[in-house]
Amino acid sequence: MILTTAITPMVWGTTYVVTTELLPPGPMFAGLMRALPAGLLAILLSRTLPRGSWWWRAFVLGTLNIGIFFPMLFITAERLPGGVAATLGATQPIIVALLAVVVLSERLSLARLGWGVVGVLGVGLVVLGPGAAMDGVGVAAGLVGAASMGLGVTLTKRWGRPDGVGPMAYAGWQLAAGGLVLLVPTLLIEGVPGGIDAPAVAGYAWLGLVGGLLAYTLWFRGVRALPVAPTALLGLLSPLVAAAIGALVLGETFALPQLLGFALALTALVAGQLAGRPRP
Repeated sequence: MILTTAITPMVWGTTYVVTTELLPPGPMFAGLMRALPAGLLAILLSRTLPRGSWWWRAFVLGTLNIGIFFPMLFITAERLPGGVAATLGATQPIIVALLAVVVLSERLSLARLGWGVVGVLGVGLVVLGPGAAMDGVGVAAGLVGAASMGLGVTLTKRWGRPDGVGPMAYAGWQLAAGGLVLLVPTLLIEGVPGGIDAPAVAGYAWLGLVGGLLAYTLWFRGVRALPVAPTALLGLLSPLVAAAIGALVLGETFALPQLLGFALALTALVAGQLAGRPRP
């Protein structure tokens, strides 16, 4: 289960290069195209709609995990260097570890909290360069996005999934709800960007079908089955994959501090899965 759940942040690690290399400017439109078509497709394939209280729960979760997180993610990717954006996103495991105490009434695991800090430091070593620029709007968007999805993941764990509802339908509810939240603001503020060519269509399709439908189906299945704090630590794979793609596709190079950062982040990821488990 851990390995299949880890596929999700690895897929999300492609978001930065797809956004910067294939898509026209328009963070809200990119978020809309990633969410709404994939969500409607999932509902159509599963033929399952929410019932009772799950209408408002799906709306809340979709707003937190999708409707707020997606535009914040794309704003961060457009306004900040990839390294700064990735480091802000890596704070999510720390946020989840703290929210689990309040929302799930779990004990604060200092070990997992500490490994979350180590993970942020490791990601920072990998992706932050001496020329990393700070943009106030981009930094705020990165932190809001991390906090929004952190709360969404924690509430997803608290509420679980209705009996008889598969993970694809559950992901579809949230993607569709988040897409509907984005629809009107996107049309009013951004509209449809110009210059949508074949590479842009391919980029939207990748983000929607693979980065949206497939990734969130696996992610929500993992969140239900695994402890929430170590699951959030799997998110460290996203900036590491993004950095690896930068080296392979964009010709970026790694120095010794970056290799050390990789080692720290991976150590934090693995140790976070083991921390807090009862010994046999």
